[in-house]
Amino acid sequence: MSASPPTEVHVAGVVVHAYPEAVARVVSAVETHAGARVHAQSRDGKLVVTLEADDADTIATAIVEINRIDGVLAASLVYQHAESAASMDEEVES
Repeated sequence: MSASPPTEVHVAGVVVHAYPEAVARVVSAVETHAGARVHAQSRDGKLVVTLEADDADTIATAIVEINRIDGVLAASLVYQHAESAASMDEEVES
């Protein structure tokens, strides 16, 4: 039995604050999560991360797991947006 396609797409922006000496390790650990991408990092340990998932629970679980990574001081949700999966396939006129 195959899994049904997702009905929604959730995208979240997260700011992660890590110990500066742990940034490389934290970036690697964050990017092991499905749908996670690190877009920027600073020398003082701040990371800009996006998470993409099929539902809000998966986003929340990922944030909890990121908070548990050794070297992370805090992972804070900045925004979250959900769209129907069908609307993501619609063409946008420019």
